[in-house]
Amino acid sequence: METVHNAAVVKHGDEYVMLFRSHLRTGRSIIGLARSHDGFQFTADPEPFLTSARDSPFADYEEFGVEDPRVTFLEGEYLITYSAYSRNGVRIALAKTKDFRQVERISLITEADYRNVVIFPEKFNGLYARLDRPHSEIAPWSIWISYSPDLRFWGESQLIMRPEPYHWMK
Repeated sequence: METVHNAAVVKHGDEYVMLFRSHLRTGRSIIGLARSHDGFQFTADPEPFLTSARDSPFADYEEFGVEDPRVTFLEGEYLITYSAYSRNGVRIALAKTKDFRQVERISLITEADYRNVVIFPEKFNGLYARLDRPHSEIAPWSIWISYSPDLRFWGESQLIMRPEPYHWMK
């Protein structure tokens, strides 16, 4: 691993677990894992926690790497959203783990050009909820909320926040 950025940290049992974006020497992004007993001094595992998938459908959307993890503890397991990069753009994928040793990919949960999806740690009116940041020319870098009955299919999306106009948005 050559770099470390965009980390997510959660408490798991008696330790803190950090998932972070890193790059291999090939330039491909991976998600690494580090552990800490005090939340300040972390030791990275020597092997990546999550690398680009080799099997469809994930392989088609992760060919350039996996990045920017977000972690939520919900219903006895940790849900991990991450950016899947490919020649087709950026999609958000969902994976889960109970122990940060085994990880299971669940679904690609957005269309192209979404960033920074985080799932709420509880349901609202029986539905899972997430915040996301689709990139569009209509509402660039705005934050939306969406709902799902099953963590796979999302809808009822509503714009909840727009950035203030700034020189880089023109």
